[in-house]
Amino acid sequence: MAAPKSPRKGSLQFWPRKRAQRFLPSANWDAIDSGKNLKGFIGYKAGMVSVSVRDKTEHSMTKDKIIAIPATVIECPAMKIFSVRFYKNGKVMSEVLVQGLEKELKRVVKMPKKQGKKIEDVKDYDDVRVIAYSLVKRTGLKKKPDMIEIGIKGSLDEKVAFVKDYLNKELTIADVFESGQLVDTRGLTKGKGFSGPVKRFGITLRSHKAEKGVRKVGSIGPWHPARVTFRVPMAGQLGMFSRVVYNNKIIGMGKAEGKIKNLKNFGDVKTDYILVEGSVQGPAKRQIIISAPLRPTRSTAKKNYEFLEIIR
Repeated sequence: MAAPKSPRKGSLQFWPRKRAQRFLPSANWDAIDSGKNLKGFIGYKAGMVSVSVRDKTEHSMTKDKIIAIPATVIECPAMKIFSVRFYKNGKVMSEVLVQGLEKELKRVVKMPKKQGKKIEDVKDYDDVRVIAYSLVKRTGLKKKPDMIEIGIKGSLDEKVAFVKDYLNKELTIADVFESGQLVDTRGLTKGKGFSGPVKRFGITLRSHKAEKGVRKVGSIGPWHPARVTFRVPMAGQLGMFSRVVYNNKIIGMGKAEGKIKNLKNFGDVKTDYILVEGSVQGPAKRQIIISAPLRPTRSTAKKNYEFLEIIR
């Protein structure tokens, strides 16, 4: 009989396993080199539905047939630019606050007392990014907007021109992404609280005759060195982890206009939305960063669906 083999439990790529500090995770905008202009957008997970589509993918076994696929509804209220950041050698050199935001944000966001420079006053820089905030009040979920730094595609002149065009203007999801495009979704998973090592790491249950419990590790280490290493599967926090789902296909997008109602734990979709193939991490109402694809794959990019209707 061959010696039993068992791979170690729990990937060390995800470490430490503790609650994320922020609902909106950071993204490496320098590595993302695709998209129209803005490289990301803030959305809110509404729930999952079944969608009827016509498969137009080349060489597909269901080509030209009507099929039903699972999809996630992400509500995407408009965004506005809060401030513009100018970088030099990877560090923030200057930040310019957009004028005229006091009335809109004074009650919900801490605003600086002094107004800074103007965009024209900043001279020496090698990158431009924006701090954008969502007009989430229109969704009815909450009042305080979510803010995040988002990268811009193009040369320096194109980035500055884009910022000037959209100062004090609303950015919609249609300005950033289009139907049929691949996107990555960044967000936090569902929080599951304090969990044991069986559920948290997937270790094997011990024999029913084992002493001191079945759902625990057989040995947490030797006598010497007299300490428990961090590699030993132990009980602790599970969920509320920052994760990325790569290469989600946008099946359809549009304005709500009373089309999607009574989603479980969410309610009605009141603003713009997108339909993404498959599932997205997190519960309903969770903030999601929709970004241009970091590493698009041919198998997902070649999929071609003609959206017909939402089945529910």
